[in-house]
Amino acid sequence: MARKRKGNPVHGWVVLDKPYGLGSTQAVGKTRWLFKAQKAGHAGTLDPLATGILPIALGEATKTVPFMMNAAKSYEFEITWGANTTTQDIEGEITETSDNRPDKASILAALPQFIGEVEQVPPKYSAIKIDGKRAYDLARAGEAVDIKSRLVQINDIRLLSTTTETASFAVDCGKGTYIRSIARDLAATLDSCGHVTRLRRTRVGPFTLPQSITLAHLTETCDRGAAEAALYPLSTALDDIPVLAVLEQDAQDLRQGRAIDPTSPDIAHFSSWVLAMEGEREVALCEIREGRLWPKRVFNL
Repeated sequence: MARKRKGNPVHGWVVLDKPYGLGSTQAVGKTRWLFKAQKAGHAGTLDPLATGILPIALGEATKTVPFMMNAAKSYEFEITWGANTTTQDIEGEITETSDNRPDKASILAALPQFIGEVEQVPPKYSAIKIDGKRAYDLARAGEAVDIKSRLVQINDIRLLSTTTETASFAVDCGKGTYIRSIARDLAATLDSCGHVTRLRRTRVGPFTLPQSITLAHLTETCDRGAAEAALYPLSTALDDIPVLAVLEQDAQDLRQGRAIDPTSPDIAHFSSWVLAMEGEREVALCEIREGRLWPKRVFNL
């Protein structure tokens, strides 16, 4: 007999506005505790020094996490000129300094080369694995860290404001983009030094800041028994995946892991993934093969 999972069968997404100083794992643990949820996960780590959107999946929504991990993201960040640090942010030790302070015209002239498909080297203090170990663990242990460059998609970078010592930006980018690397490379292009002193994530896929909830508000909401008001349906993470309505028998077959023969003529125009829905209930994420619908992730709701 399978062991009964502890906690409540809570399913959906919490769009948390993560506070400064709290790690992503801590934020997930706190959210899971507030909901007394059986399981939880998050879509895209935020450094403790960053704030903003951290999508947290509860229950069956954890099966949609990979789709949110691949989603486009938006950030606002500030670079302070004059010093490079080991971590490319305010947490690290200064490694190099410069008296050069880029002006607005120079910054604007440099930004276009950071838009599009860009080759980027992630920071040494990052969660990338090298020979099975996290890069930040190797760096903190004083070991050599050799991280290869990779292509990332940066859709847009906009200069928001400047002072003598700082510049603030907004960026829209694809998965795997490191804002600290953008700051490092932009400073180098401008013949200066610089590091990130403020970072806020403003969008992850369909989730934006107006939809988010602070940890304090979430705690208050859960304490007064209105936790469901803070939940978005698990299908919210699948907003760009076609939906196919299925009847009760087909839904039952999919839940049992059996393929079905859909009658909808629209299936010929669908992509490889389809979300099967029985009324308002998510049944399964399915793959289309040879005109049949095969369940790949079944939702036990």
